[in-house]
Amino acid sequence: MCLANKGFPSGWTLSWKVDGSSSSSGSWEETRSPGVLDKDGRYSWSSTLKIPVDQWTNAGSVTCEATQGSQSPVRETLTRDQCPQS
Repeated sequence: MCLANKGFPSGWTLSWKVDGSSSSSGSWEETRSPGVLDKDGRYSWSSTLKIPVDQWTNAGSVTCEATQGSQSPVRETLTRDQCPQS
């Protein structure tokens, strides 16, 4: 899950990359939440990525990228070794 907060979701896009590549096969499932208004008048919103277990097993990293207009994207990357094995 990728969580964005203290902003306005209409101006931002959250997207996902696995090993640096965007989904082209359609095998990923992305779910986006609607923005939730916080007490300070700004919003929080999220995007959840589900990928098949075989792709996760072979993946080195998953990155959430937040973009707004022409600004430089904000990225957060999670590697497999940062996740507990289930």
